[in-house]
Amino acid sequence: MRSDFDEQLLHLSREMVRMGMLCEQVISQASEALLKRDAGRARRVKELLPGINRKEREIENLCFCLILRQQPVAKDLRVVSAALKMVTDMERIADQSGDIAEIVSMGAVTQRDFALPFRAMAEHVIQMVNESVDAFVKADPEMAQAVIDRDDAVDADFSRIKTMLAKEMKRSDVNGEAVLDFLMIAKYFERIGDHAVNVAAWVLFSITGNHERVG
Repeated sequence: MRSDFDEQLLHLSREMVRMGMLCEQVISQASEALLKRDAGRARRVKELLPGINRKEREIENLCFCLILRQQPVAKDLRVVSAALKMVTDMERIADQSGDIAEIVSMGAVTQRDFALPFRAMAEHVIQMVNESVDAFVKADPEMAQAVIDRDDAVDADFSRIKTMLAKEMKRSDVNGEAVLDFLMIAKYFERIGDHAVNVAAWVLFSITGNHERVG
């Protein structure tokens, strides 16, 4: 019955929100560990990842059950299919947050503060992840497009960090390992932004039926 299917779609939306909150938490924790040079906090980020992996599997199972039992068509099928694609990118967002935390946990980034704009970059990607999931729940194409457009700010952050690190490499007293660690962290943040863009693109697909590769 349609009412049963609508209830299951609502359950899917709730689960997507929960996974989005878990992703936001792991990005925030990894970012705070970086900004505070807190290796202990960074090591605790790893404890959050299994929960996100479990939530991904739960959502995938829910989507497969909806497809097999309800046999949705048209827009309903797009919504369920988009959710399947989205959770893959969301899981990768968590993995790359874990990669940031792993670098911080090794302690190299505590050796010197290059005054890099990581806080702004972290805030941008957290907002993108949050709003991409929110756009899915609200079926809001304008919000999804805004996430895609905001990726320019993340790319600009990444370019600034690369430029600053390139200047640091010219110093005779520079710690080359720390510079490379910071560059990798910036790249992981950039990839998180890319995955948030992918999520937003699948939201647009669920609404319009069109999916364009972004970036």
